[in-house]
Amino acid sequence: MNQLIFVETSIPSFYFETRPGAQMQARREWTREWWDRAKWQDSLVSSLWVLRELEDTPEPKRTECLSLLSDIPLLQTTPEIDGLVEHYIEHKIMPADADGDARHLAVATFWKCDILASWNCRHIANASKTDHIVRTNAKLGYKTPKLITPLELLEVEP
Repeated sequence: MNQLIFVETSIPSFYFETRPGAQMQARREWTREWWDRAKWQDSLVSSLWVLRELEDTPEPKRTECLSLLSDIPLLQTTPEIDGLVEHYIEHKIMPADADGDARHLAVATFWKCDILASWNCRHIANASKTDHIVRTNAKLGYKTPKLITPLELLEVEP
């Protein structure tokens, strides 16, 4: 099933993760396994905001991450997305860094992505926040993408 999946910053970051530790290595492997499937089965998209965040990554990881996303279409921002970002921040749905989590959620929501793939389990792929995000987006007339990790995507894919 071809799904429209928004890839935020943590996905390429974990694809090239080098930190030691079982959890870091597991996330890297799950990300790579999911990516290698998804790039053929789904429509992956990202945004200029993700690329801007990755610009702050030290080399050589920066170049690797940007290269991974080089063939992925970038969704454009709109005044409506800016409004969603402001709403998310004003209502404390996302942290006040407008170039970060609020913008990723707003872009994926506005462009009707099926999934927002993220390892950011504090602000995005967080089950305790999902209901609040869904209710807020519904009040604004938007459907919320599924907010899940690559591991969860591996578990639901055939």
